[in-house]
Amino acid sequence: MIKILFVCHGNICRSTMAESIMTDYVRRAGLADQFEIASAATSTEEIGNGVHYGTQEKLRREGIPLVEHRAVQMTRADYDHYDYLIGMDSANIRNMGRIAGGDPQHKICRLLDFSDRMGMDIADPWYTGDFDETYRDIVEGCTGLLKVCRERL
Repeated sequence: MIKILFVCHGNICRSTMAESIMTDYVRRAGLADQFEIASAATSTEEIGNGVHYGTQEKLRREGIPLVEHRAVQMTRADYDHYDYLIGMDSANIRNMGRIAGGDPQHKICRLLDFSDRMGMDIADPWYTGDFDETYRDIVEGCTGLLKVCRERL
């Protein structure tokens, strides 16, 4: 089983979008029973809140089922549990390392590291308002991540 945790600042926009997209991809590929996919925040600001309406609307327009979700914060135990801890931007990566107490197993990475744009950030639509761009970037990263995961199975 491959265990993936998507992480962003508040866990209501980007990480929940990635969780929903990746969950749909593995379901469509007939691999749902071989994956555990979740998402979390690096901050406490949105804990308990539902998915941002902009993310909900974009996923609905694209025909991607929204994963039922309430924002939670990443914990140190998540580092041991998940195979991949995937942040959306450099601030997420820094904070994930702080929460995990380091990254000795090199599990923490950016989502776009699974694309041709390694090391690039996915902009936060909470600030930009551009859920379309965020969706395109997340699709690109999730497509590459699924390819890597299939090679591991």
